[in-house]
This record gives sequence, C-alpha cells and structure tokens, in this order.
Amino acid sequence: MNLSNLFKAVDAMIAFRDAARRFKGPASALPPPDTALSQSAAAQGLAGQIETRLTSVVVAALKEAFDRDHARLELERAQLEEERRRAEEALRLELRRQTVDRELSRLRLLGGTALVGWIASVVGFAVHAGAASVAARVVIGGGWMLLLAALATAFTAQGRVSGRVFDKNQSIEPGGIPLWLLIAGLAVTAISLLL
Repeated sequence: MNLSNLFKAVDAMIAFRDAARRFKGPASALPPPDTALSQSAAAQGLAGQIETRLTSVVVAALKEAFDRDHARLELERAQLEEERRRAEEALRLELRRQTVDRELSRLRLLGGTALVGWIASVVGFAVHAGAASVAARVVIGGGWMLLLAALATAFTAQGRVSGRVFDKNQSIEPGGIPLWLLIAGLAVTAISLLL
C-alpha cells in the first residue's frame, strides 16, 4: 500500500466519523435519556471499532512500507558490496598482469643478453682460434654451454610465467636460474680470454 492510499484511508475514516456524528441528530429530537444513552454508546462503540480497524490498517501499511524500504536498502547494500568485490578482484588481476609483464621483460632482457654474449664470444673465438690453447677452448666451450643454457631457461621461464597470469595459486617469479647461468657463462667466457 503506498502513501496516497494511506491518506485516502485516513480521509475516509474522518468522513465516516463525521457522518456518524450527524446521525445523532439535533439535541431537541433526543429520545428519552435511557434510549439516548444506549444509542449514543452503540454509535460510539461502532465508531470506535471503525477507528480501531482503520488505525490498524494504517499501522500495517506503514509497517509494510518500512519493511519494503528496509529490503530495498539491503538489496542496494548487497549490490554495492558485490561491485566493490568485483572492483578489488579486477585490481588484483591488473596488478598481477603488470607483474607478469615486468617479469617477461626481464626474462627477454636476460635471453637477449645471453644471445649477444654467446655471439660475441663465438666471434672472438673465431678471430683468435689459432692462438687459443686447449684449456682455453675447453673453457670457452663451457662458457658457450652456460650462455646457451641461460638463453634456453629464459625462454622456458617466459612460457611458464605467461601461463600464470590468471592462476592465482602459482607464483609469478620463475627464480634466478637464467640470471645465474648468464653470469656464470659470461664469467667463464671472460676467463677463457685470459688463458
């Protein structure tokens, strides 16, 4: 029941009460006191019952309106909470995606550095191949193996990291193996130049 219906009901109750008062009639046309008293009590009893019923209807209408408003507010609160949860989840996913992008860039840099280091050492060895001792050749071969292993682990780690964008249970960090292999390969290659 909306508010306009409620006001209409109250107006009807007031009009009914006024009509009941008119039925009483003028004071000169009153019947004897016993009859007048009993009719007056009956009219007041009827009017009181109608007022009580209308009051209960009004109270029920107000309660229903308040309950409806409360339910609507609860629904809006639940919708806001769901939207907040979705926004937080989207933010977490975006931060994870950015972390994956940074890690992929780092791995590409490591792979590129390993490739450039390997190419530079091959060219250096080709230039000085005749003057290199057997020990230098063995050491540079080990350096090449380490550089190629760094390149391979960097590419493998890129594949693993890119597959973990949407998997919240797995860590994004692939570990430092490509970096350590690159450092070891460059160091061994540099040592081979000293032999």
